[in-house]
Amino acid sequence: MRCPFCGEEDTKVIDSRSVEGRKKRRRCCTKCGKRFNTMESVERPLLMVAKRDGSLEPFNRNKLIAGIVNSTKKRPVKIEQINALVDEIEAQLNAETAQAVSPDRIGSMVMERLMKIDTVAYVRFASVYMAFSDVEDFIRIIREMETESGEVR
Repeated sequence: MRCPFCGEEDTKVIDSRSVEGRKKRRRCCTKCGKRFNTMESVERPLLMVAKRDGSLEPFNRNKLIAGIVNSTKKRPVKIEQINALVDEIEAQLNAETAQAVSPDRIGSMVMERLMKIDTVAYVRFASVYMAFSDVEDFIRIIREMETESGEVR
C-alpha cells in the first residue's frame, strides 16, 4: 500500500479490524513514519438489470430505495427498515449466479418483504409495480392478501 504522504510503497500494518463487513487497517509508512487508515472491501461484479426493452443498466440501489420510500410515505416504516430490506435484496441478488436480473424479480422480492413490514406500503408498491389501472386491481390484491394471511394487518 502506497503512503499518501511520501509515496513510499513499503508500509506496515499496525492494527486490523472488521467494520461493517469491511477491513479497517491502521498502517505506518516505513520511510516517513506517518500513520494512516485504509478500508478494504470485496469488490463484487457489477449487477445489471435487464430492462423490458432488452437493454441493460446497472443495478441502482438508490432508485430502489426511492421507490420503497414513496410507498411508505406517512407510514410507520423507518428508513433503517428500508435500508435493511434493500441490503437483504442486494445480498441475495449478488449471491445468485445470474449477472443480469429482471425488474420483475426485484419487484417481487420487494413485495415479498414489504408484505411483512407494512401492508399499506405493500399495496402502494404493488399499484406501481403491477401498473394498476382501476379500483378492481386494488380490490384483487387486497383479497389475495386476505386469503394468504387470513386478515389484513
